[in-house]
Amino acid sequence: MLTETSGRLLAFMKGPALLKELAPQPQRILIVDDEEPVRRFVERVLRDAGYATTLAADGPEALAAADKMEQIDILVTDVMMPAMQGDELARRLRQSRRSLKVLYLTGYSDQLFKEKVTLWADEAYLDKPCSVKGLLQAVSLVLFGSFARADVRTS
Repeated sequence: MLTETSGRLLAFMKGPALLKELAPQPQRILIVDDEEPVRRFVERVLRDAGYATTLAADGPEALAAADKMEQIDILVTDVMMPAMQGDELARRLRQSRRSLKVLYLTGYSDQLFKEKVTLWADEAYLDKPCSVKGLLQAVSLVLFGSFARADVRTS
């Protein structure tokens, strides 16, 4: 099923059953946002969908948390944060985790593209506020790739 989310991101999602089919082990997600209500919302949605989550309130806290994590499958981070911007956090984490996937959450998508002209492979963004469905679709797309690949594996 293809849908357009409130975050203007086209994504493919068949629910938690797809997650279990594509990844028998829980995917590990590092969630970073300086706004606690946003952080808790993202954590609740992703944990309820079967993901393993770790929370951080800012870039330095996220770097410390990452040092204790054996695996991070995706970084879900706010773009505009005090102490360290989300794209700087992603750059630093990728120095030791080259295949890290990133979903930027932003209420300032225009600002994101002023400072970061290009989204690299394995990166996407989702406008805040976002819906539960939009968040799940975006994470699924970044983690599992193209629609065709997911469709073939679930047929």
